[in-house]
Amino acid sequence: MSHLDLESAEWRDTARTSLLTFARSSLRDEGGFVWLDDSGQPDRDKVLELWINARMTYVFSLAHLAGEEDALRLATHGVRALSTLFHDDTNGGWFTEVDFDGEARDTTKGCYGHAFVLLAASSAKAAGVEGAEELLAEATRIHGQKFWDSTAGRCVEEISEDWTDIDDYRGANSNMHAVEAYLFAADVTGDAVWRERALSICERIIGIHARAHDWRIPEHYDHDWTPIPTYNEDQRADPFRPFGATPGHAFEWSRLLIQLAASLDSPRPWIEEAAEALFAQAVGDTVSDDVPGLAYTTDWHGEPIVAERFHWVIAEAVLAGHALHAWTGKSLYEGLTSRWWSEIDTYYVDHETGSWHHELSEAMRPTTRIWRGRPDAYHAFNALTLPDLPLAPSAALTIGRQA
Repeated sequence: MSHLDLESAEWRDTARTSLLTFARSSLRDEGGFVWLDDSGQPDRDKVLELWINARMTYVFSLAHLAGEEDALRLATHGVRALSTLFHDDTNGGWFTEVDFDGEARDTTKGCYGHAFVLLAASSAKAAGVEGAEELLAEATRIHGQKFWDSTAGRCVEEISEDWTDIDDYRGANSNMHAVEAYLFAADVTGDAVWRERALSICERIIGIHARAHDWRIPEHYDHDWTPIPTYNEDQRADPFRPFGATPGHAFEWSRLLIQLAASLDSPRPWIEEAAEALFAQAVGDTVSDDVPGLAYTTDWHGEPIVAERFHWVIAEAVLAGHALHAWTGKSLYEGLTSRWWSEIDTYYVDHETGSWHHELSEAMRPTTRIWRGRPDAYHAFNALTLPDLPLAPSAALTIGRQA
């Protein structure tokens, strides 16, 4: 295909349909969505995970709104699993992991997983999925009462099963996904408090901490929100809490900042400034004229640490580029998105299955150093969907309703 084709809504729509065909294989008749291997078969060594089940519920809810055949059935399946299989009927909230017999394997209550439940519930409510209204009511209550720390203006990370013990670790990643979920919740519920909380998180993690670190985002903090720059220095390739800076998250925050600005009546100038600065630093640290792909992590001087190329990183890069181009009109962003769409089509899309390779080596060949299989359609689905929607309100209110 030509670059023009790759940047078209028609190309993205076709690629999204192929992606969803692969993702449908994750449905488990007994409940929930399973972790898929490279061929689209269940990975029996993986238990059922909350974040994947919530993400797949989000994907199929939006797919239904976009008119995708049979997506409502899968979205309903996801809401049912979140309402029963993963739900802690004793203490409220949701278990992080559940085995195939329905027993909780990890009873920790995590902000990351609960943010995706809120995102899924908001999307499912907008899609008219049975049971979504009740799920959303609990998800907003739990996030507002348990994870939101009004003193810090951010979310705590992990809480014990009975909600009595709050872990000292604080994380930027879970708060980033809380921003995304809060923007959806604000639009779907009509309650502006969620947008105010999203702004509060961004002001502190990006406006204060990222700015103070040359726009490389500190990911890890102690209980007082003091950055821990050496965190996991001996586990540099951790899939969720790696050492150093994570350029893919800089792209993701950049996109979310622009979406936040678009949702505000009078966005503050620092939001656009920060979005552009994050994007510029991430590009400077990861983009080479003659080497494709974007590294997973760098040190605090921008030197790559983990050079593997993840599908979610380039998905967020292209989304940030589209958002910034739509907001600023600057040709720089259009040029980079053209390059990245070409790389996505050449290296990441598996044209036999429609899914995306989740991890590539620096030589752009499939590898499994950090991730195995293809359990997650969320990032690729967003990349193939959001560029063709308004920046605000959120996709749950705009997908399938374009003029």
